[in-house]
Amino acid sequence: MKLLLPLALGATTLLLTAQQCSSGPKAGAAAAIAVDVATMQRTWLHAHEEDHGDTIVYRPNTYAFPPSRGRTGFEIGPNGVLTQYDIAPTDGLERRVGKWRVEGNMFYATFPEKNSTDYSLKVLNLTAERLEAVRKYVDQ
Repeated sequence: MKLLLPLALGATTLLLTAQQCSSGPKAGAAAAIAVDVATMQRTWLHAHEEDHGDTIVYRPNTYAFPPSRGRTGFEIGPNGVLTQYDIAPTDGLERRVGKWRVEGNMFYATFPEKNSTDYSLKVLNLTAERLEAVRKYVDQ
């Protein structure tokens, strides 16, 4: 009977240690994803109706969007070429060409013109039909 208590305590300790190791160093926190570049390479438009909190939602340009007064977005092309689509003063779309790169779950957009603002997206979720991210503008 004296051996049973230390054995039970040892098993409990082992079980809790294994659970903590499998959860990673930040148990309960959302795991960072690695961005699949092939999935990112398409034209994404802002689905502002689906935004929540500080999370911005994008859908492919082929998505059946509800009517809107305009949608911003971007096209991620091969060889790091990025085309940004913003709403122009005349209500059409204004194109800006820049560069993109991915590092882990971070997407970076940079533009050579001084009147364009660079930004990054922390990708939270990425499928072929939906991109969820937190956007941060780079101070110039």
